[in-house]
Order: sequence, then structure tokens, then C-alpha cells
Amino acid sequence: MTITFRGSTAVVTGASSGIGVVVAARLAARGADLLLVARREDRLTELAQRLRDDHGVRTTVVAADLATPDGVTAVVEAARATGSPVGTLVNNAGFGTYGDLVTEDPDRLGTEIDLNVRALTTLTRVLLPDLLAHGSGAVVNVASTAAFQPVPRMAVYGATKAYVLSLTEALSVELRGSGVHAITLCPGPTRTEFFDVVGTEDAAVGRFETPDQVADTLFRALDRRRPPATVVSGRANAAAAALAGMLPRRIVLAVSARLTSGRPRGAVSVSP
Repeated sequence: MTITFRGSTAVVTGASSGIGVVVAARLAARGADLLLVARREDRLTELAQRLRDDHGVRTTVVAADLATPDGVTAVVEAARATGSPVGTLVNNAGFGTYGDLVTEDPDRLGTEIDLNVRALTTLTRVLLPDLLAHGSGAVVNVASTAAFQPVPRMAVYGATKAYVLSLTEALSVELRGSGVHAITLCPGPTRTEFFDVVGTEDAAVGRFETPDQVADTLFRALDRRRPPATVVSGRANAAAAALAGMLPRRIVLAVSARLTSGRPRGAVSVSP
């Protein structure tokens, strides 16, 4: 059976812009109540009102920094207080840094790992029993095409997304037969605030897509009777990801290094 969203709450992190906004709107259109999470409360409040008006769903806003334990706790508590069971978790929040590792700010790297890895893992683990009790739903963890090979000058970002890919694929096996599916969504470069913040597209590898195209990829997967463990958005991006798994590692690394050899520009934000 395909996933039923109506009558349950969907938790969407990184919901203030880009892919998070579009995915939240698609879930609301399918009847899911929304718990919208990000740091920018004004944007969340505006989105929540629009989704209530357009789709008649209940919306809850949590302005939280998920790179902190208190932020994660606030989301879990709010999810369990919504009045409807948690049926979907979309871990979309994340950011990346760009530059040689030796030049990176250690504290910034720690925050990157906390958000991309620890928060995602903790939210998945703590809310998973709620999804299993509901009996129908999905954990969607947003990774990146950066997950499929090492990424020089984005070494930590690529490593965190490789972690997300590995974790979610393993979880997809553990959840077989439960009615809950785990899906890794792997976008390539996407027209979000990511490159507005960085001020350059040197970090972009692959063909650009819009958030709507990425959401199309996700919901095609969710609508399948047996959703796949991993989906890559965009045919060219999917082909490149598959090729990275077939070529010798030294060749993959050499190509990746050449594609990301632009001048380091510091920190960038917004996943993927």
C-alpha cells in the first residue's frame, strides 16, 4: 500500500526556504498536518498561515537551532503535542562549508556535523517509535549527490552526506514490513539560498534543478508501492552518482577534485 498522509503530522526541518518549503506544501496538499522547523520564525509563521489557508491543515511552528540538543528536544516535544500521530519526518535542515580543511573554522565544522549528522540521527531515532506506532509513513533524510564520492574542499560536507546515505539505506532494511519507509533524497545543485549565501557556484557539481523538481523526485518515490531506499534527483545527476560507484576510486577522487577546484570562499548554508 502507498503511504497515507491525511490524519497524521509531518515534521519538516529546514522548512523556511528552498526544498523544505516545497515539500511542506506538497505534504499539506495531501492532507498532512505540519510541524515546521527552522531558525527563522517569521518565515515559518508566514508559511504556516499560507498552508492553513490553502489546504485547511493544522500547522505548528518551532523556531529552533537543531545544532543544539535543546533545539532537537523542542521539536520532539512539539511533535508529540500536535494532537495527531507523527507519520512523516523530513530531515532537510543542514549546511555545508567550502574550503581546504586546514583553513576551516573548527567550531563551524563542529556545528556542521552537529546539524547534518547528530540532529538528523537523534530526531530519526527518537521519533521513529511514533511513526511505527502510526503504522504508515516515511522518514525522508535529505543527503546530496556529494554523498557518492569524497569531495575535496567540501570534505566535511560530503562526509556528512555519505553518513546520511549509509544510515538511511540501513534503516530502510530494518523497517521492511513495518509500513514505514526510509528514503534518502539526493539532490544535485538546487536553486535555493545555498549559492546566494556562498556568493559563487564553484561548489556546484552537476546540473541545477529547482526545488519543485527535487520534490517531484521525492513524491514519485513516495507514491510507489515499494519506495526505493535512495533516489537521486535529475537524470544526469543519477547517472553521475551511478558512475561514481563503478569507476576506480582514484579516478573518482581525481575528477571530484577537479570539479571542486574553485577558490575557497568560506562557509555556505542551506541543504543540500
